[in-house]
Amino acid sequence: MAIVDLAHMGAGYHGKIVEVHGGYGMRARLEAMGIRPGVEITKISSQIMRGPVLIKVGNAQIALGHGMATRVLVNIT
Repeated sequence: MAIVDLAHMGAGYHGKIVEVHGGYGMRARLEAMGIRPGVEITKISSQIMRGPVLIKVGNAQIALGHGMATRVLVNIT
């Protein structure tokens, strides 16, 4: 088990969100999308050169910007 940020997590891996770094506004925005500590996620893909990161949370697919994805820490299972 390794803890990495969402941007550096490999495509196809899944794990549990451990921590979300950032200010109140960013944490509230991510929580509104269902991204909070304890939630299981799967990384679907990411773009080259710091593009968006596509993840699956429950039955929803969500695209996050690279900067936002670097602030979400995931424990890979």
